[in-house]
Amino acid sequence: MTGLRATNPAGSSRRSFLTHLVAAPTLALVTRAVADALAPQSAHAVVPSLPAIADVIDLGDLFILAGAPTSALLALAVEADGTVRFRLPREEVGQGLTTAVALLVAEELDTPPADVRVELDDARPELFFNQLTGSSNSIRSLYGPVRQCAATARARLVAAAARRWQLPPHSLTTADGAVRAPDGRTARYGELAAAAADPALVVPAATPKKAAQHTLVGRPANRIDARAMVTGAQQYTLDLDVPGAKPCVLRRPPSFGGTVVSVANLAAVRAMPGVLDVVTVPTGVAVVAETFGQAIDAKSALRVTWGPGPADRLSDPEIRAGLRAATAPLVVPPLLTPHVDAEFDFAFVSHAPMETNCAVADVRADRAEIWSGLKSPIVARQTIAAELGLPVDRVTVHVVQAGGSFGRRLFFDAALEAARVSKACRRPVKVMWTRVDDTRHGRMRPATHHKIRATHLLGEVLSFEHRVAAAETDFRHGLGEIITATAAHLPLGIGNATLAQTLFHTTVKSPYHFGLTTQVLTEVPTGIPTGSWRSVYSANTRGAEEIVVDELAARTGRDPYRFRRAFLKTDAQRAVLDKAATEGRWGRTMPPGCAQGIAFHEEYKSRTACLVEIDTRDPQHIRVTKAVIAVDVGLPVNPRGLEAQMIGGLTDALSTTLRAGLHIDKGLPLEGSYSQFHWAQQRDTPRDVRVFVLPATGEEPGGAGELGVPAAVGAIANAWARATGAKPRSFPLDFDVDFTPYPR
Repeated sequence: MTGLRATNPAGSSRRSFLTHLVAAPTLALVTRAVADALAPQSAHAVVPSLPAIADVIDLGDLFILAGAPTSALLALAVEADGTVRFRLPREEVGQGLTTAVALLVAEELDTPPADVRVELDDARPELFFNQLTGSSNSIRSLYGPVRQCAATARARLVAAAARRWQLPPHSLTTADGAVRAPDGRTARYGELAAAAADPALVVPAATPKKAAQHTLVGRPANRIDARAMVTGAQQYTLDLDVPGAKPCVLRRPPSFGGTVVSVANLAAVRAMPGVLDVVTVPTGVAVVAETFGQAIDAKSALRVTWGPGPADRLSDPEIRAGLRAATAPLVVPPLLTPHVDAEFDFAFVSHAPMETNCAVADVRADRAEIWSGLKSPIVARQTIAAELGLPVDRVTVHVVQAGGSFGRRLFFDAALEAARVSKACRRPVKVMWTRVDDTRHGRMRPATHHKIRATHLLGEVLSFEHRVAAAETDFRHGLGEIITATAAHLPLGIGNATLAQTLFHTTVKSPYHFGLTTQVLTEVPTGIPTGSWRSVYSANTRGAEEIVVDELAARTGRDPYRFRRAFLKTDAQRAVLDKAATEGRWGRTMPPGCAQGIAFHEEYKSRTACLVEIDTRDPQHIRVTKAVIAVDVGLPVNPRGLEAQMIGGLTDALSTTLRAGLHIDKGLPLEGSYSQFHWAQQRDTPRDVRVFVLPATGEEPGGAGELGVPAAVGAIANAWARATGAKPRSFPLDFDVDFTPYPR
């Protein structure tokens, strides 16, 4: 392999690339991008607020900075048949990432998107911090490098054609997967691939297209994997045909983190039909059988004596009392000015992806191979290698497309578990978590308590204080290492903050000029397994703030929409709010028991406003009947994908605001299935949902995956408050135990 460094022309982008060529009928390229410094936006108000840390540098910026040294390692290949293969060092979990990347590649290569194959890359330790999928960062961090990679490939193909025809490269054009000469001659990319890989080829510097030249990026496109998903052709982890891999399920403890003391009927269970092995691992007792049905039957027959777990004495009342007690005090005394005080509680919430935790593992004495849906595969590989006592280079971890995540697949519990079981029973295994396992023993969004005080005078907000107490969030999946690696370079002294504080302050900010604005997080260890959940801290924190914004508007005699408009910091924010209010016909007359709600959120260089209409006339079935969402992500790559992301965020907000939560009882959730964990069903979703993606307002895309939840939480809660006349304070709003829990 030969390496050549290509130089950028004067005045070009600050990004540079490094090209590796191989002597084969493929064109392989890698690129390196340098993150751009993004300045906070200016704004004006009567009582201005200082910029928050997230206005200066957000968590996505940290991802880009940490990944910059290895972002040169993107790989693209043009094959002899013209197929373009791009190896994606991120995970596709349903968010439409592979489609967006295919559009970027096709755009720069001038080739049909149907000719682009986006394949998920195996765990690659050389990428360091550049293979973690999360924090709405994939498109933000890949946008420049992917475009440069494809543009470089196009330049080499053009150079190969120019040498063949003895023409200057600038006289040639590209379209539809081919290079064209002025005299009408054409050469398909596949014909040129081998010549383009010649190390001696002289190639002009490549520059990605400007946004004004885009013909694919920015226009709605269907998902490239949609047909496979709806027809069942899409292969997920348990669909893989790994030779010899047998079904496996685990009997898990009756509380978080319980341990196996003994198994009373081990021999009898091993003798059950189809059972191949029964082994004990740190997370429970694993049964391997010929079929999943046989494994589940044998698992249910096990008689296990369990040791205690770290949260056995914790139930909801103790958890809420602990969070309330840990909440930091407010500073501004409400002595001489009018004020609004509010406290909120949010329950634990399951990630509840359609595909439960699962993995396939084949562990041998000298090597191991793992297959699973993984958002942090490098850390998974390192951890599994250490667990097995193998060198890292003897462990191969394949990243498989997953059926949902919402933060859950940042952790690799199933992959580690499968490796342990495979080693113990000396055979390949397919580990599946049942739905009850996934709900009760999976990680969850932490419960939180919020205390907010806003002071106001003569129609202006003088101060806005927000104190958050949260069950401790576990970040031992690679995100912590990213933050630690970049924390020393953070502004405003935040480099000395704890991991959770850094994440909180680089994601949470107020979009309003509310005078002295402070947001403080306190984390409380509980022993309950937690993990990042879509929007992490923002869903609850900003959702609660948007409720208080409505109450401030009411206290000062202002319309909620116009009140927000007056205090938002930028014209871009107001444009999004105006779009939602106009398209949703804000202020229209509603029947008694029905009302509108509106809210706003900005995060990861993107912004959105959500307007909903709610019908509370049937207390047994409160329903959001309409939703209008406006979203500005700077530069939208695939507006149709953004629509889906925002609708997904709305569904999450509907669920967790109205009915979906976990009751913790003596160290275990009572909920064990979708019938008990009341996620929004089709009958709960609005019949009228409209998403308006604003045209490009910037040169690069902002984040979108987390964006849709917080504003929708606020809008739904505000609509409920206006319809019922009550103040929403505890979420979900309807949180009865209306089911018989499964046995522990």
